[in-house]
Amino acid sequence: MALAPNESIELRSPMLPTVVKVQCFQAETHDTFTLTLDPPTASGAPYSFLPGQFNMLYGFGLGEVPISMSGDPAQTGSVVHTIRAVGSVTGGLAKVRAGDSIGVRGPFGSSWPMDKARGNDVLLVSGGIGLAPLRPALYHLVRHRDEYGRVALLYGARTPGDVLYREELQAWQSRGAFQVLLTVDRADPSWSESVGLVTALFTPAEFDPQRTVGMICGPEMMIRLTLKEFEKRGVAANRLYVSLERNMQCAVGFCGHCQFGPNFVCMDGPVFRQDRIKAFFDVREA
Repeated sequence: MALAPNESIELRSPMLPTVVKVQCFQAETHDTFTLTLDPPTASGAPYSFLPGQFNMLYGFGLGEVPISMSGDPAQTGSVVHTIRAVGSVTGGLAKVRAGDSIGVRGPFGSSWPMDKARGNDVLLVSGGIGLAPLRPALYHLVRHRDEYGRVALLYGARTPGDVLYREELQAWQSRGAFQVLLTVDRADPSWSESVGLVTALFTPAEFDPQRTVGMICGPEMMIRLTLKEFEKRGVAANRLYVSLERNMQCAVGFCGHCQFGPNFVCMDGPVFRQDRIKAFFDVREA
């Protein structure tokens, strides 16, 4: 049943979507797009979220999916999500355009440790659409650049055509406020950056292992390899944070689909400190 907006409701149920308008649809790659939405507030209060948190996006007649915020936390006039069309719900969301309505619940979950990272080097490692959940952290680092040490982004994609936010990455590279190192699995004649695994980018990355906070998001195999690389470089597990999005369906710990050992990804995550989940993450089929 479609839900109509009710501006008289000030306290939103965590299970009740707020209907919002789509401000903008932007194609990013052949299968990935970004939706800019009106902020999901019923009372008119400013909408806010922390880098790394997610919303549940509801396509009417389709269902819900958990999608991390990918916009600037300091911009309260909209909420941004970058989505890859891989199923019925995300495929349906790929068809919405400016002026259409979808449902939103959130924000939910834990966040990247921006406060704990203050004064340290920060190394962000992402693969594929894993760059989207890290993008709010990058916006924060750019805005508060003098509060952190050296910052480097290592980003890997399948092909040059799969690289997200290409113009933004180039702007950050040219600005020189932090390192932006890119790689792809398969290059074409237009590609002038590295080719190979994202872990190969650790060699040119500039950071002090003893004072580095690592933030990692991407396919789980990439995360495993990246964590091993951090370990080889001498970065302690309690300074590493990973974002997981395993089969979240309710976002409030009711359904149990995202249980990960003793944790629920939707409530205890999606951002976890590595030493707290290492025993379970090392189990290949967990």
